[in-house]
Amino acid sequence: MSDPNPTRPDREDHRTFLQKIAEFIHPGPDSTDELLDTLVEAEHNQLIGADSRKMLEGVIRMADMSAGDVMVPSTRMELINIDDSFEVMMHGVIDTAHSRFPVFEGERENIIGILMAKDLLKMQRAPELSIRALLRPAVFVPESKGLNDLLRDFQSNHNHLAIVIDEFGRVAGLVTIEDVLEEIVGEIEDEFDIAEDDGDIFGLPDRTYRVSGDTTVERVENAFAVTLQSTDSDEDFDTIGGLIAHEMGHVPRRGEHHVLSGLKFVVMHTKGGAVKWFKVAPLPDGTV
Repeated sequence: MSDPNPTRPDREDHRTFLQKIAEFIHPGPDSTDELLDTLVEAEHNQLIGADSRKMLEGVIRMADMSAGDVMVPSTRMELINIDDSFEVMMHGVIDTAHSRFPVFEGERENIIGILMAKDLLKMQRAPELSIRALLRPAVFVPESKGLNDLLRDFQSNHNHLAIVIDEFGRVAGLVTIEDVLEEIVGEIEDEFDIAEDDGDIFGLPDRTYRVSGDTTVERVENAFAVTLQSTDSDEDFDTIGGLIAHEMGHVPRRGEHHVLSGLKFVVMHTKGGAVKWFKVAPLPDGTV
């Protein structure tokens, strides 16, 4: 007579006896911290390289992160006004050097689409084209959306940018696929970036200098034999980027310039609202 309540057979265990003993003696990690420690130990034992460990750590940490953790805040978003002229739009695209721009109508909160810089160039050959016809749909995600899910959406929907919305339905910022990937592989450098070993101040052929925005104020003072003081005596800044941004009174944009203590600082490149590189030229005595 058959058993009326047959038990389901256990999954076949292919582990060897020695593997079972090893796992009993050295059980697997029970928490994220233990797993990260295991990766460090694996690198120490030369089972994985340093770069691989960093990437794996990024993948693990990313599981607990959301769009709100990596987004560019709304105050730093570069937007295009649908009512602006073609010339104004083109000037903004050239100044910022981004490839995608949220477009708003009326108020900045009213995002109506995404404009690709390459699409805007089409209007040079065909002025009869409508900007609205060139817009691509904007993707909106909540601040709480996990980065794993967001990356999966970017891959499946072929989108590289999403508008982040807060709990009240307001625009909180934007996030790109680059922002997500940088949590895994580290900062994705571009043609303006150089290795730290190459220095943060170096001369250019036209007798000007390229200066990194995160160079200390003291180093710039020593390099150019000047004293850089904020117009606000109560403020003290560590980096030249922070000092110049304060003196300008707003987030610097590419192409803008500011003169301080006989030095002309031209913004060459920005990223995430911060200046990556200045072009610095000492001015002749008496020049303003």
